[in-house]
Amino acid sequence: MTSIEFCSQLIGLENSLLKYAYRLNLKRADAKDLVQETYLRVLINREKYVDNKKFKSWALTIMKNTFVDSYRRGLRKKTYSEQATGSLLIHFPEPVGYDNPDSALFATEISQNIDNLNDKLRDPFKMYVEGYKYAEIADELNLKIGTVKNRIFLSRKQLMTQLNG
Repeated sequence: MTSIEFCSQLIGLENSLLKYAYRLNLKRADAKDLVQETYLRVLINREKYVDNKKFKSWALTIMKNTFVDSYRRGLRKKTYSEQATGSLLIHFPEPVGYDNPDSALFATEISQNIDNLNDKLRDPFKMYVEGYKYAEIADELNLKIGTVKNRIFLSRKQLMTQLNG
């Protein structure tokens, strides 16, 4: 395949790439960014394309991998709380280095409030914060997944009340 054919096929995939990006539940601007990033990666990896492969499938696979990489990078950025939705997320950075005494005090207060939770709420919540999946928590505590999700939700709600009140 010549460079001109390659580029014309790539440009012809714009609508398919955008549709796929929207299916990944991205906002319009994020979807367009993903399409551009996919174009870049397809062009960089042009020499890896084998003519007998389906070009569209190859490009969509690159888009999916780009999206997954971006998603995983986003997960590495840890969050203390999300005020907009009222959700409390307890994710501390791996090396817990506090910039000021208030941060350390707040983290200590959160830990104490978690320890003061009812056993039924505390155990699933602590496991969830430690990184266990819902199914793993359910198996370990011999509970149904719905019960685990409910107890984690109730733990968050109770912690929000205690910390804000």
